[in-house]
Amino acid sequence: MKETYIAFLRGINVGGHHKVPMAELQKEMAKLNFENVVTLLNSGNIVFDAIPDDTENLEKRISEHLEKTFGFPIPTIIRHSESILSLLSTDPFKNITVTKDIRLYVSFLSKDSELDMQLPWTSDDNSYKILSIIDNTIVSVLDLSVSQTPKAMEVLEKRFGKDITTRNWKTIQRIEKKL
Repeated sequence: MKETYIAFLRGINVGGHHKVPMAELQKEMAKLNFENVVTLLNSGNIVFDAIPDDTENLEKRISEHLEKTFGFPIPTIIRHSESILSLLSTDPFKNITVTKDIRLYVSFLSKDSELDMQLPWTSDDNSYKILSIIDNTIVSVLDLSVSQTPKAMEVLEKRFGKDITTRNWKTIQRIEKKL
């Protein structure tokens, strides 16, 4: 019996670089014997069914195949559908008042990471806050009213490394509709 997974690709279709058409991506995923492949947005979100496997094996398989196909590295982070549904059910942003300047983010780590910070953690300029880390998933809030040049992604990469990819909370909510 197949299980549903979500692949989050890092660094594609950003600023005109590393272009990966979603229709081609869907075909390449099918070549890997994945079924019910659905892409969401151009940022590399893929819902698919596969024979149950370790997420690290899936990440490696997909990443290697896509690099051979498109000619550049495409880091891939996999989450099981149950993990995404669990995150959504916790509603980690329920106590955040959303305004035009507030951005809600979820960042996926590919590996376990040592936590060397007290949570919730707030940047020195108060523009960025990490609320929690749940199952290698960082839940954070960015306030653009405080700083127009926030360093949120730099903070994440400095603390957790480059094996990370970030999505807006609305994207995660849209993924739920595809599960």
